[in-house]
Amino acid sequence: MLAGVAGMALAAGNALADEVKVMNSGGFTAAYKALGPGFEKATGNTLSTAWGPSMGKSPEAIPNRLARGEHADVVIMVAYALDDLIKQGKVLPDSRVDLADSRIGLSVREGAPKPDISTVDAFRKTLLDARSIAYSDSASGVYVETEMFKKLGIEAQVKGRAHKIEKTPVGSVVAQGDYQIGLQQVSELLPVKGASFVGKIPEPLQKITTFAAGVPVGAEHPEAGRALIRYLASPAARGEIERSGMDPRVQ
Repeated sequence: MLAGVAGMALAAGNALADEVKVMNSGGFTAAYKALGPGFEKATGNTLSTAWGPSMGKSPEAIPNRLARGEHADVVIMVAYALDDLIKQGKVLPDSRVDLADSRIGLSVREGAPKPDISTVDAFRKTLLDARSIAYSDSASGVYVETEMFKKLGIEAQVKGRAHKIEKTPVGSVVAQGDYQIGLQQVSELLPVKGASFVGKIPEPLQKITTFAAGVPVGAEHPEAGRALIRYLASPAARGEIERSGMDPRVQ
């Protein structure tokens, strides 16, 4: 695997080691953290990473970081949000690569009974019975808030008990006991200590979110950025992406 990474870097003309600046959205975080050290070791490059959601009003959101002039060689984020940046002329169109698909899951506090979410009806009952529900401020949360509750016909019933959690992983507020159940992308729920992953929500209600990467216009190290993207989309990355709870989009 490492030899392949080194080959990709050499093919990119990466003769000298670079500091590759990356902006990374939450859903791909676990896979990125697992894969990054191998890329650094093989290429001699270092990764300098800023974290933030793919959208939203928070200062950490990737579009907002770029808008105020922060520099990046690679952005990793929800595909449709990346497409918006391409349309705005902020990301190079030919650099865009799909990395993985992500599904929404549910977590409860460690030690708490795991509710039944095996069917749409069971999942609806779990939400109606919950004292409190947390969901994210990124792609999965937008879907939960604007579409999923409506599809289930429970928007009015959960109002006041369902809350968007900004800047903080949903699993962490569930682990602390602040909320009874949490909804977020599986890859963001799995790493949280103190929270127990129950499972993916029923497939008829799923919102599959594709994560993609691209090189911003004006990147300081665009070829090193492209080499990183090729690595993250390569067969060598498949195992870590799957272990993170996502479905790889191998090129």
